[in-house]
Amino acid sequence: EIVNAIFDGIVGTLKKGEEVSIAGIGIFSVKNRAARMARNPKTGESVSVAATKVPKFRAAKALKDAVK
Repeated sequence: EIVNAIFDGIVGTLKKGEEVSIAGIGIFSVKNRAARMARNPKTGESVSVAATKVPKFRAAKALKDAVK
């Protein structure tokens, strides 16, 4: 239940467009991805991809060093 509550808090904060920083772990943030044209690899047809928001995570130095 505690883990679910933490994740719900992170998701709620990201929905507001704010970032969440957890010391020693990293920073969760939201990145705006612009609209673009893509290509369907099966048919070769050009497809329009709408602008969207995507979650982003930057690992803290402590986490990177621990994984090495």
